[in-house]
Amino acid sequence: MRLVLAEDLALLRDGLVRLLQAHGFEIVAAVDNGPELLRALVQHRPDVAVVDVRLPPTFTDEGLQAALEARRQVPGLPILVLSQYVEQLYARELLADGTGAVGYLLKDRVFNTDEFVDAVRRVASGGTAMDPEVISKLLARNVRDKPLAQLTPREREVLELMAEGCSNAAIAGRLFVSEGAVSKHTTNIFAKLSIDTSDETNRRVLAVLAYLNGTN
Repeated sequence: MRLVLAEDLALLRDGLVRLLQAHGFEIVAAVDNGPELLRALVQHRPDVAVVDVRLPPTFTDEGLQAALEARRQVPGLPILVLSQYVEQLYARELLADGTGAVGYLLKDRVFNTDEFVDAVRRVASGGTAMDPEVISKLLARNVRDKPLAQLTPREREVLELMAEGCSNAAIAGRLFVSEGAVSKHTTNIFAKLSIDTSDETNRRVLAVLAYLNGTN
């Protein structure tokens, strides 16, 4: 699987290169600034890109903006963004086109190798990988909304895991319940949130995230 990496800190960039190569990824470019990132993404059209939000020359959201511009030139280009802090605006920008193949993780997640590599592979396959802290903040911001207030504590747990990109089987494993129970909870969640139920998991995740972002 071909991958483009963008990280301005040399030690972290080299560490990520070694980690990803150890898990079978081919690093076709490892860059440290926004302009080089955009060129690499458009030139190589990788299977997935792992991108630090803050890159030179501005050290604001240069990495994110380069990634979004690359997706405009190469629709559907899989992008996993890494950030030091939770910024809900980043999640909204990534999800704006509603096509999936995006992820937003805090950099701390990198140190959980299995979780990080799983997120990279999920995004590469067209799915979503949203950081649990982002989902929690979105839920907290919308907790007073009448539909969300109708959710039971267990339904809210299922909603958080669903929004992270977990399948029903993964949710069942995390919550130590049966897949049948998870399916029942998801049906109740969609009914209470008035979200159209699609058989395609990624669309359901995007629908939930759109709702939590107040765009549904």
